[in-house]
Amino acid sequence: MASLSSHRVEPHRVEPYRGDTSVGELLSAVTTDVQTLFHQEVELAKTEVRQEATKAGKAAGMYGGAGFAGYMVLLFLSLAAVLGLANVIDGGWAALIVAAVWAVVAAVLYQRGRSRMRTVHPKPERTVETIKENAQWARHPTR
Repeated sequence: MASLSSHRVEPHRVEPYRGDTSVGELLSAVTTDVQTLFHQEVELAKTEVRQEATKAGKAAGMYGGAGFAGYMVLLFLSLAAVLGLANVIDGGWAALIVAAVWAVVAAVLYQRGRSRMRTVHPKPERTVETIKENAQWARHPTR
């Protein structure tokens, strides 16, 4: 994955005005710089969004894995637990106890997946910051 720091913009260097540089050439240089800056900012945003999408995909995979694992465990061990408890108490109560245990497990898995999903930031933070810096520089280029 491309490094975000490799997307820094180097402004087009214009020789000091010596009287022979036309306004058209200066405007052309500025336009080129703005276009380059815009393209690099778009690439930076794409990179950041791609990274966040990867994190979201991993969190979604954990949700899916938790669901499948919960299903398999529920299917095989629940039956064994119900049958085992049915030797001690009524079968209906045994089934209810086993279902309550799996409800707790499901709640824990849900909370863990939810907390991981909250770490995903869909807004490209670094791009927004550099755009603000670029806008500030454009307003006051001598600062």
